[in-house]
Amino acid sequence: MPIELKDYDPGPFFDEMMAGKNRARPIAKELIGLFRKMDSEELAARQAAADMAIKEMGITFTVYSENDGMIDRSWPFDIVPRVIDKAEWDIVEAGLKQRVKALNMFIDDLYHDQKIIKDGVFPKEVLADSKNFRPQCIGVNPPHGIWAHICGSDLVRDDKGTIYVLEDNLRVPSGVSYMLENRLVTKRVFPELFDSYNPLPVGDYPTQLYETLTCLTSRQLKRPKVAVLTPGIYNSAYFEHAYLAMEMGAELVEGRDLFVDKDDCVYMRTVSGAQRVDVIYRRIDDEFIDPEVFRDDSILGVPGLMRAWKAGNVGLANAPGAGVADDKVVYAFVPEIIRYYLDEEPGIPNVPTYRCMYPEEREYVLEHIEELVIKPANESGGYGMLIGPRSTKAERREFQKLIKRNPRNYIAQPTLGISTVPTVVGETLEPRHVDLRPFILSGRTPSVTTGGLTRVALRKGSLVVNSSQGGGSKDTWIVESGS
Repeated sequence: MPIELKDYDPGPFFDEMMAGKNRARPIAKELIGLFRKMDSEELAARQAAADMAIKEMGITFTVYSENDGMIDRSWPFDIVPRVIDKAEWDIVEAGLKQRVKALNMFIDDLYHDQKIIKDGVFPKEVLADSKNFRPQCIGVNPPHGIWAHICGSDLVRDDKGTIYVLEDNLRVPSGVSYMLENRLVTKRVFPELFDSYNPLPVGDYPTQLYETLTCLTSRQLKRPKVAVLTPGIYNSAYFEHAYLAMEMGAELVEGRDLFVDKDDCVYMRTVSGAQRVDVIYRRIDDEFIDPEVFRDDSILGVPGLMRAWKAGNVGLANAPGAGVADDKVVYAFVPEIIRYYLDEEPGIPNVPTYRCMYPEEREYVLEHIEELVIKPANESGGYGMLIGPRSTKAERREFQKLIKRNPRNYIAQPTLGISTVPTVVGETLEPRHVDLRPFILSGRTPSVTTGGLTRVALRKGSLVVNSSQGGGSKDTWIVESGS
């Protein structure tokens, strides 16, 4: 039986591919036409083939909340790509570069003169209560003044079609390896799709990442030694750590593989003796990277790593302390941060955000908590938040207490009806909500991935797309109109 879309109904939400029941958007017309030529059995068989390919390729993701706390599972992938017009993407790309440029200037300012606070643009109390501000980084000058070399900003589209930045991830953003593997699986399962479409490539990301990392060393070397520092196999993103190291031709190391010698340089233990390391792409949180400076009980980090970094003998990406801007309360100030440092209007708006630290905004949040999404300042992965419309009275009362107890720690946003994309459900296509995480690299020149990781809420009606909360993913295509 052919795939029918006459009953496809995203409801009041903006659909990325369909302009109405049975009517594809111009940019997705040929793609939707190809799916319509399939019967339901073939659709299910193609999805099964993709699932099998992911198992064969060993693409995994660890979820901590299942099976006594942790389960390693195959990466959930939906075979219907998401398509974005390049003309629209050009605007998004410019907005992301602007945003990350301003955030890097903001971080550098906080660790030096703090002019933005002295000028009354950014509240000093927000910095005073920041969990990720590292006094140990004050006065440090990382190469090129850049602190966040890899940023993953989450984008969503509302029911009017407007794209917003939902949050910025500047500590150890994950997901780029899945973006790359999604493209490979799509090509493997649907080679004929690429006869009609020519999406912009994403496969050059490892090369761009390597070039970004190598600009962090002051040594004049033909090929600086780069290492990816992982917490180990039990980390949820270990697949990605190993994947990126392999694709870059870099070393995958754990803390015990490295040591800092008396010359304040970092060395890697090898069977042929110690080898100096020039740049470390660390995937370990600040507080665990150096037990001499941060948590003295950490067995994940490298004693003396901060000394080596401050001496300029090793490059660290992202730089320690960059997480000060990875705070949902700081996010609420990003439009002002862009205007302050760049004298420009933000290219991509923030989702309207209430800052509970301000009495008037807090009162509104407490009175309208049923309508809002409440987020703590420093959680990630969808943990610790309240979705008002789907909460119980007891949950709302608990969050009202939490907000009153520590208003600095909470923001609130309206429950956006984020956009949908056709998604395989059994033997047919149904709308499911999505977001998008592009990755922005900041080296000598900034670059943005052409697309990103589209995350999809696989449960009907769910707005929670996080992989750690059971979400899946899609390949994302940036295409020229008429491609």
